Amino acid sequence: MAEIRPFRGVRYNQGLAKELADIICPPYDVITPQLQRELYHRSPYNFVRIEAGRELPQDTNTDNKYTRSAATLEQWLAEGVLAADPAPAVYIHDHYFSHEGKEFRRRAVIARVRLEEWDKKVVRPHEGVLAEHKGDRFSLLWALKANTSPILALFEDRGQRVARLLARAGESQPLASFSESNGERHELRAVTQPDITSQLAGCFADSPLYIADGHHRYESALAFQREKRADVSSSEGEAYNFVMMALVDFADPGVLILPPHRLVGGIPRAALSQLAAKLKSLFDIEELPLDAPDVWGKVDQLLAAGGKDEVRFALFGLDENRLLILKLRDFAAASQMIPYFHSEMYKKLDVSVLDHVILEELLGLGSGGEGAVLDFSYEGQDAVNRVLEQEYQLAFLLRPIKPEVIKAVADADDRMPRKSTYFYPKAPAGLVLYRLV
Repeated sequence: MAEIRPFRGVRYNQGLAKELADIICPPYDVITPQLQRELYHRSPYNFVRIEAGRELPQDTNTDNKYTRSAATLEQWLAEGVLAADPAPAVYIHDHYFSHEGKEFRRRAVIARVRLEEWDKKVVRPHEGVLAEHKGDRFSLLWALKANTSPILALFEDRGQRVARLLARAGESQPLASFSESNGERHELRAVTQPDITSQLAGCFADSPLYIADGHHRYESALAFQREKRADVSSSEGEAYNFVMMALVDFADPGVLILPPHRLVGGIPRAALSQLAAKLKSLFDIEELPLDAPDVWGKVDQLLAAGGKDEVRFALFGLDENRLLILKLRDFAAASQMIPYFHSEMYKKLDVSVLDHVILEELLGLGSGGEGAVLDFSYEGQDAVNRVLEQEYQLAFLLRPIKPEVIKAVADADDRMPRKSTYFYPKAPAGLVLYRLV
């Protein structure tokens, strides 16, 4: 089903830009203004200048962060800071990292993948998107004519055919090998042998791909493709008919999904005072003192105790000394509060019940919730501390979503609420680029 091809990746010339750890940057959606400033100062060649450049007060339609990113790309190509590899390749990216004291490696195949409209179900989404992020990525793509970071997509490696091919190719000398200050390590290899790349392509020919991270970039690439096809007589081989992806096996031990815990502020006092009574009508509630011994271990145990068809999550903020473990008791009533067109699997997701039933219906944040603030944290203790510090009023702690659930929701032609998953860690931008010209 999916068509993958090698491409001549554009990479940093390590003779000029020597310290790759100081040059790569996170993808745009996790670059805060403070981090952006730090990256600008880290190196004159830091990739943030292309991936997420500065906005200036004097920006115009012809001089803005997108046009400056394009000018920087052209300048670095002209100076040899960036250069295209001599031969088309499929790249292997080994990303080493640690989380909660455990070591992981996530192995990805970076290739260009033929763009397919969603209704073809060759490439399948699992999560909703934000319009402003899609517009931002489209503007950058239009200016650069290049993919700056790969979309992360998952696939089923039936019979471990891909793993065996990568094991052969993974013994070669890496093009780049370096460690970041946060302890993450990267190795990048190029697979140029036509026999191996064609065998890899064959492995994906009968399998759909599931977007894990990069929905905005994929939709922007589709929009760019439509624009280009409207402008010129195109062929199927044009570069803009493809998008760069990092393809990872669902079963890879390095597929780590963190839950985006919800932080809510700006809730009217009346709505907040009525919340406890409303929750009791739908949920069984277990209280857990915040100062209990090994409280976070107990939170994890109580959340993990629920079966796959049981909805449960934790709430902090109604009582400054207690966490509440909420277990949905009345699924039928809750289901009526979730838009009818969603699948039954969607309606049984913790995040769906939280977003639709509690945030939108019980708290009224779906309509008339002016002034409400929603933020996300990927660590439970951090979320609770931000409520204790009165930065937010409530913290909702979710269980992580498993890869097989992502596949099942996508196969049901549905999408989870936005910010349902956080694939950790983010793959860096600037390791390899795919040019569309």
